[in-house]
Amino acid sequence: MAAAGKAVLVIGNKNYSSWSMRPYMALAMGGIPFEEKLIRFGEPRFSREVKKISAAGLVPVLLHKGNTVWDSLAIIEYAAETWPKANIWPKTAAARAMARSVSAEMHSSFRAIRNDCPVNLRRPKVPLKAGFSEGVMNDVKRLESLWAQCRKTHGKGGPFLFGKFSGADAMFAPVVTRLDSYAIPVKKETRAYMNAVMATPAFKAWLADALKEPWIVPHDEAE
Repeated sequence: MAAAGKAVLVIGNKNYSSWSMRPYMALAMGGIPFEEKLIRFGEPRFSREVKKISAAGLVPVLLHKGNTVWDSLAIIEYAAETWPKANIWPKTAAARAMARSVSAEMHSSFRAIRNDCPVNLRRPKVPLKAGFSEGVMNDVKRLESLWAQCRKTHGKGGPFLFGKFSGADAMFAPVVTRLDSYAIPVKKETRAYMNAVMATPAFKAWLADALKEPWIVPHDEAE
């Protein structure tokens, strides 16, 4: 598996796995050493292989020093505690509180854009043929408001939500790709934030791997 003590991040297809992208971004941008283990979606052994690692049967999963941590936000929190020098959360208490709040909202909300616009990094950047539902546009409106609030309150010192890249940016990275992949109209300030996330070395590395994957998951190939 991995060298003794080194973390292993178990992930799904990079082209589709929004949940896997989040902890990958946090670990990579934090400079935390880890290895990847990819278990491909759509093959019969997926559930069986993942359940050997985590009874939840879902990716991502982090394995580290005998600990098994599943769920993207839980992995980010574990990383923040285990590697404090990675500065995964902002330094001030007020900024950390907001960063955790917006991350939790991302974790539990925005169902319309998740359902209608699945992550698909190799998708041609065009809108849905049927257009966007009211639910999707309401999600976009909330995202823009949320990001603008973070930037205005704690965004000095860099292009990310809390200035420097944080766990909050990792949590929002997949929805950034949704806005981009489906050519959803956004404000200039929103686009600038999206560009900053997609310009990170971690995202570029993830994207390069995703585009090399030959596998197709029909469920995530939205028209």
